Amino acid sequence: MLKSNSITAQSLQDEADIRLCKILGDREQYRDRYWKKSDPIYQDRLLWRAQSFRQMVHLIPGQTILEIGCGEGLFTEQLLKVSRGENPITAVTFAGLPKPDNFPSNVEFLNKISIPGELEGRGFDLIVAMDLLDKRNSAWFLQKVDELLNPGGQVIFYESNPWNIFLRMRRFIAQFFGRKDPRKLLNRPELYELISEIGFIRVFAIFNDFVYAPLTKELIWLLRNLSIILENTPGIKTLAGSILIHAQKPPRIVERPQISLCEHEQLRGAISVVIPCHNEEMNIEPLVKRLKGFFGDYLHEIIPVDDNSRDRTREVIQRLADEDPLIKPVFRVPPNGVGRALQDGYRAATGRYILSMDCDFQHLLPEIRDLLDMAALGYDVVVGSRFSRHSVLLNYPLPKIIVNRGFHLLAQILLLRPFRDLTNNLKLMRREVVENLNLTQPGFAINAETGLQPLLMNYSIIEVPISWINRTPDMGVSSFRLVKVGGGYWEVLLHLFLKKYFNIGRYSTQKKP
Repeated sequence: MLKSNSITAQSLQDEADIRLCKILGDREQYRDRYWKKSDPIYQDRLLWRAQSFRQMVHLIPGQTILEIGCGEGLFTEQLLKVSRGENPITAVTFAGLPKPDNFPSNVEFLNKISIPGELEGRGFDLIVAMDLLDKRNSAWFLQKVDELLNPGGQVIFYESNPWNIFLRMRRFIAQFFGRKDPRKLLNRPELYELISEIGFIRVFAIFNDFVYAPLTKELIWLLRNLSIILENTPGIKTLAGSILIHAQKPPRIVERPQISLCEHEQLRGAISVVIPCHNEEMNIEPLVKRLKGFFGDYLHEIIPVDDNSRDRTREVIQRLADEDPLIKPVFRVPPNGVGRALQDGYRAATGRYILSMDCDFQHLLPEIRDLLDMAALGYDVVVGSRFSRHSVLLNYPLPKIIVNRGFHLLAQILLLRPFRDLTNNLKLMRREVVENLNLTQPGFAINAETGLQPLLMNYSIIEVPISWINRTPDMGVSSFRLVKVGGGYWEVLLHLFLKKYFNIGRYSTQKKP
């Protein structure tokens, strides 16, 4: 009798799993139909999402990816592009679809009627899914996702935002005509609560993407540029088209594999890395170790510049230098200033290329590979852009966004050049470019000088997308102060304007050799 009851209970559970998986299949088909029928930019949108996924998890080669609910493989195709084919991808559909013709042999395709099924006992480093969480199956589905994640693994969900006013109107009209939306959508608080209850950590759910129907081809460019501002505007952001959810399976700290990302022979031993440091004792050692792990063959030297820190930053840097001659520190004397620190670091650098970066960039080091790729193609200056269409910008203070965008808009008008974000400190420049800069700013406005001066000297410049996520408590506190540093940026712009149109002012003697 006990055995019979056990078999019956298992059969009922299997039937329930199949029924819940059917909901996943229905959601897949509804989503894919909408993309192909009603979204004129679905391919661009999915590329943006694939880039966001790559940057949010800081993807490195070899990490395993599970895409749940791949449908016709529309997102899988973009995921393959951004991962360079270096990550094993398992794509699972519940919609009874054949393997898409465009899937290469290194993509494992599974057509499933239950989960985990064939995935039983397997684990993945990363899981991504789109528009699958439903009130009828979300708790069950999230538990299955947790079982399939390796310890420390991360998951990214993109879900439709039920608070989106246009979605509400569309669903009301469809219901009126007898075409009811079959989805039972969850809102942001419900999603956050469910994911947290499963036991995930580092959970955040943010409103994302204001480029949605009704839209026209002509409006797409404007809306995409406004989207970053709207996504960070209190109140308005709740009207976004989707909700992006990130979560991690414990533990929080995971030893990531140190794999070399060096593939360009012409950059071997060519890069000097200049890192201004002020009270960065928690960040400098992990940053240096990861730089050496990912880009050791490229490194000519690492130059941490201690800007009179009040903590143990100087002691940590000195110990690192004693252990490795590749580390060539600069210890400054007052007065302080990130601009002064960068100038001292540039003067000490002897590599053919100079990479400047903030001390808290350790998590996005895999993305620096994109900057190095562009240098290998021959660009004189490569800038990591926080505001490109493929960038990830999370928890960025709205006043800084407005001032940044206003500054760049005015700079584009005055200098008659197109660019998006040349004032970020993440820059890779030929040494020749650095030697021809006229750096005068003692503070953060030096980033405007290093970005805009090469533009007027007609050096070749390209921007690549990067992620920017506001500092967490374990990363220290930024010393950037908007009001304090703002005047320096406008001063730089004024003198560049005088240089361009009248060849006067502090930059008037600059020209490309």
